[in-house]
This record gives sequence, structure tokens and C-alpha cells, in this order.
Amino acid sequence: MRILIASTTYHPALNGQAIFVVNLAEGLAARGHEVLVAFPFGEAINNQRHDVHLEGIKSFSLGAVHGDSFAPFFPSRTVRKIFDKFQPDIVHIQDHYPVCRATVFEARRRNLKIIGTNHFMPENLAPYVPGLSKIKPVYNWILWRWMLEVYNRVDVATAQSRVAAELVRQQGLRIPISPASCGIDLRRFHPDPKTDRRACRLRYGIDPDKVIFLFVGRVDKEKRVDVLLRAMSLLKRDDIQLVIAGQGAASGDFQELAKSLNLGKRARFTGFIPNEDLHVLLNSVDVFAMPSEAELLSIASLEAMACARPVLLADAVALPDLVTPGQNGYLFKPGDAKDAACYMEMLADQRDRWEEMGKVSLEKAQYHSLENTILKYETLYKETLEKHQQVT
Repeated sequence: MRILIASTTYHPALNGQAIFVVNLAEGLAARGHEVLVAFPFGEAINNQRHDVHLEGIKSFSLGAVHGDSFAPFFPSRTVRKIFDKFQPDIVHIQDHYPVCRATVFEARRRNLKIIGTNHFMPENLAPYVPGLSKIKPVYNWILWRWMLEVYNRVDVATAQSRVAAELVRQQGLRIPISPASCGIDLRRFHPDPKTDRRACRLRYGIDPDKVIFLFVGRVDKEKRVDVLLRAMSLLKRDDIQLVIAGQGAASGDFQELAKSLNLGKRARFTGFIPNEDLHVLLNSVDVFAMPSEAELLSIASLEAMACARPVLLADAVALPDLVTPGQNGYLFKPGDAKDAACYMEMLADQRDRWEEMGKVSLEKAQYHSLENTILKYETLYKETLEKHQQVT
């Protein structure tokens, strides 16, 4: 098949959508399909990476809002040229922003079948809208209508989890939608007893002797790292260290908050972790924590689970699907630092249960293998095309 994937973000961005699109595109290419990814970029590019054709559409940076964001200059004409050149059999969009919107309209004009995967919820953008609390219902309604105006034009939709699919249905999606995990590479993310935990911790300035709670991801406002920092300030013990790994627009703000809370070395910001070292870091810490209230799946949490880590997650959106409380970790009340602190203390005192909890996490993670995800999308493409051919 010749598969055209459109997205607002791609490599080298490290957000969840970009990681999913890279893994999907490269996985499909490895299975012998011709894959082209179109996305906005700071300059026009036309090259290949790992057997995937890349078409970067010249755009202007939205770095003042978010470092990974670009907005294209009237993408319809460029998108039309991409269709003319690539001649796709099927189209797969990842969002409802300008490049994907133009892609949907062009695919419809050519009578091509379209798959749409939704990574969006209004809460992703909420931290960047001043004074939102006064207009939140109107804000949510407008943003969902914006999304649905595009997605109700595609043939079949997917979302990263059962909860994510139901969320979109409730907003008024009229086409079929089903859950399809973003997938994780279990060949990379797995328990590794050979890991030199002490050496890894020292390399990133992490205390080699303390109980380590790790957050990994974009350090942006919607990830609610502030909840974990405030939880640390409530803990009256010095045998626990919170590690924040990653970079993002709110990194400086969170570091200032840590200083104002007098956390000192009890909170460690490592900055960027190279992708090739992430599985080593996950195997070197004790508990993974995700405080975000806007996760439709959480690839980072799944990667930690695949490395057999107990988890402490916010009880919000799709995160509860990853936790059986008391078996592989706990859920805390979203935004509640006191509740998070309570569970952090509980987990720190359950050292003898970490291995047992890790095994449950590992078992849950197996369902989300990247290989299964790629096969599911390959099957979805084929079935959609077959139905199209039967109708025509």
C-alpha cells in the first residue's frame, strides 16, 4: 500500500503524537509499504528517514507558545502537490489542524478513504489560554466543534484507549471509532537486570541511595509536575527524591517552584534524556509517576510499566486503565498534592512489594506492543480499502 500520513508534529519532536507517528510510519515501511508523512516544519524539506518519505511543509514557528509547534502558510496547494506526486492508496490523519484539514479535503476530492486518529482534548491547550476558568464550557464546546468538523469527514476513526474513544463519541462523532493503542517497543523497553543502576543515577545527578520517583515526558504546564513538587514539600522525610526527566516550555517555571518550596536536592531536573538511554533510566529508578490530567493513554507510563516499574498515576481520563490499585501501583486524586504525597509515602514503604507490583505492570504493558499496533493499523487500512472497492 501507499500510505499518506498527515500530522502536525513529527521527529525530532518528542511529544506523544510525534512518537506514535514515527513508530507507525517506520513500522509500516519496515513491512514493505510505501509511507509518506506530511507535516508542518520550519522549512520545506523533502527527504527520507528510515525508509519513510518526509514532506516538511514550510511553516512559521509558534515557539512563543510551544517549542514544538509550527503553523503552515496556506498548506492546501502544497498538500495537493504531495497527492499528485505520491498518489496514495489511503490517507491517515492525526489531528484537525491546518495540514491535516487540507489533507482531508484533498482526499475527499479524490475519493480516497481516510483514517483519523485523535490525540486531542481541549485540556491539552487549556494551560495556554489566559482567563480560561471563566469561559471553560464555551471554550470546550468551540474546540470540540473544531475537531469534529474535520473528523466527521473521515471514514473510520481510532483513539488511543477505550476511554479516549468514548470521550470523542460523547462529543458527537458520527463515524465509527475504536480503541487502538499507540504501542510501545517491547524490544527496547523491558526489565534489564544487567542495568548498572548506580552508574545511571550518578550520570544524571540522581541520588544512588534514595527511593526515586521518576516523571518522564514533556515538561509543560498540562503535565501538572507542580502537583508532584508540592507533594514532595509535604513529605517529612529525606529518603525520597523526585526526578523530573525531559524538557519543555514550563521547565523553568517548575524549577522556580521547586526553589520556592525549598526542595533542594530532593527534586532533581535532569533535562533532556537521549532516547537510547531512556530504557536504562527507567530500569534504574523505583517508581514512575504521572500527574497529568489530560492523558488519552500515556506512552511514558506504559514504557515504565514495560520495564516492570510500579506506577503512581493521576486518576484522570485514560490513566486508570493502566492501574489496578494495590497491585501495580496507585491512583491519586487529580491535582491533589496531599493525596499524591500519601501514596508516595505508602509506595516508599512498600519496598518488599516493588518486584511483585512490577510484574503486574509488565503483564499489563504486553497488550500495548508496537508490533500489535502496526498490525492493527495495517489490517484497518486493508479492510477499509476492501469495503471501498466493494461499494465502487
